Amino acid sequence: MFTGIIQSVGRIGKIEPRGGDTRLSIQVGKLDMADVQLGDSIAVNGVCLTAVRFDQQSFDADVSVETLRVTTLGSLHVGAPVNLEKALTPTTRLGGHLVSGHVDGIGEVISKKEAARAWQYTLRAPQAIKRYIAQKGSICVDGISLTVNAVHDTDFELTIVPHTQNETTIAHWQVGTQVNLEVDLLARYLERLLQAGGDEIRDNSLTTALLTRAGFITGQP
Repeated sequence: MFTGIIQSVGRIGKIEPRGGDTRLSIQVGKLDMADVQLGDSIAVNGVCLTAVRFDQQSFDADVSVETLRVTTLGSLHVGAPVNLEKALTPTTRLGGHLVSGHVDGIGEVISKKEAARAWQYTLRAPQAIKRYIAQKGSICVDGISLTVNAVHDTDFELTIVPHTQNETTIAHWQVGTQVNLEVDLLARYLERLLQAGGDEIRDNSLTTALLTRAGFITGQP
C-alpha cells in the first residue's frame, strides 16, 4: 500500500527485455534506500513493483507482460522521469489517500492551462472507470494522490499547485501524455457492496441499515 505522496522523481536507467517481459533498472534520485530490503514494493508511476536488486542509487524490478499491457510502463524510454514512492509503514503519515499500486486504466492529458500560479489539467479516463471518478474525490495519477475538481463524462479536471508540479513528473505533462490511473479504493468496495446487495438495493437505494450490516457503519451516532 502507498499514500500517493511522491518521495522522489527517478529516471529509467536501463530497459532489458527478458523472454517477453521486461526488467527495468531505475535510478532513484533522492529516494532514501537505507531501509529498503530485497523484495520490497516501490511504486513507479503508480505501479507497484518488487525490488529484485538495489543499491543506494538504483533498483531493478521485473515487469510482467500483463503490467506492460495495462500500464504506461511499456512505453517508457531510457532517461524517462518516473514518480517513486516506497510502501507505507504503520507510522507513515497518510498525507494523500490509500493507494494499492494496481492500475485501473490509462488516461490521457487533453488540455493544460495556467491558473494563477497553479496549472489546470483536463484528463480523459477510459469509459470503464469513469463511474468511479467523483467531484472532490481522490484519484491516483501516475502514483500521485490528487483531488478531482470537476467531472464531465469521461473527462475530469485537476488543479496542480506549484509544489506538486515541481516535485513530480507533472512538470513533463503535455497534451497527449498518457498516464496511469487508479481509482479510490472506497469506490471499488462500495460498488461491490451494491452488487452483492441483491434484492435490498435493486431500487438503487443505499440505506443506513444496509451499510451497518456490511460493516461500513459501527457504533452509535
